Amino acid sequence: MLNALEVITTVLVGLMVGVEFSVAFVMNPIFNALPDDSYLLARAHGGRMLGAVMPYWYIGSLVLAAIWALAGWHRGTGLVVTAAALLIVSVIMSVLLLVPINNQSKTWTPDNRPADWREQGHRWDRFHYARLAVIVTAFTLLVAALV
Repeated sequence: MLNALEVITTVLVGLMVGVEFSVAFVMNPIFNALPDDSYLLARAHGGRMLGAVMPYWYIGSLVLAAIWALAGWHRGTGLVVTAAALLIVSVIMSVLLLVPINNQSKTWTPDNRPADWREQGHRWDRFHYARLAVIVTAFTLLVAALV
């Protein structure tokens, strides 16, 4: 049973890392190359779509990592505990830094965008890169614990 939990947790976190990597290094560069109105609408739609899914994915990943750490405590789970701590950091970063920007930007249209809309998007991107580094590290620790 523990082996299945370890694999499921690692795959779930790995998929989350893949999605967030794609946002940072595939989707956002594509969006940045679009004309302003199209860029704005694409980012707003992405914010609505992923903003509805990612909270469950982040929290679910954290819960599974915590269960893994508790269930495998007798086998030594330092890597898993550290990965879970990093997932906590990623949730805190999301709530404090990224979600407030996303909640505003997902409602923007070409008619109601603020004057600094591009700067806010770039600030979100910088926070996203930092969060991505945190979850990549957490994923790496989970893989190391798995093998």
